[in-house]
Amino acid sequence: MIRIIAILIMFIPGLIAAIGIKLMRDTLFATFYPIFLHSSIQFIIGLILFLAGLAFIGGFIIHRDRKRQKNQQQKRNCYTNGD
Repeated sequence: MIRIIAILIMFIPGLIAAIGIKLMRDTLFATFYPIFLHSSIQFIIGLILFLAGLAFIGGFIIHRDRKRQKNQQQKRNCYTNGD
């Protein structure tokens, strides 16, 4: 059950980022949605959605790695290998 919730937590921001990419692509190919007042507003909202989804996924991965202390283990290996 917990894994299903975790997959949903990762799926929703990924979907938001995909919608952002679609809005930016549609702006570049001159497909205009009437809900937006201007094409530049459509592109900016798409960029914001893409960055928000990407930031959430990146933050989730960083939080998980710090929780499992994977960053500390990699740093110790770098220093002990003699590099």
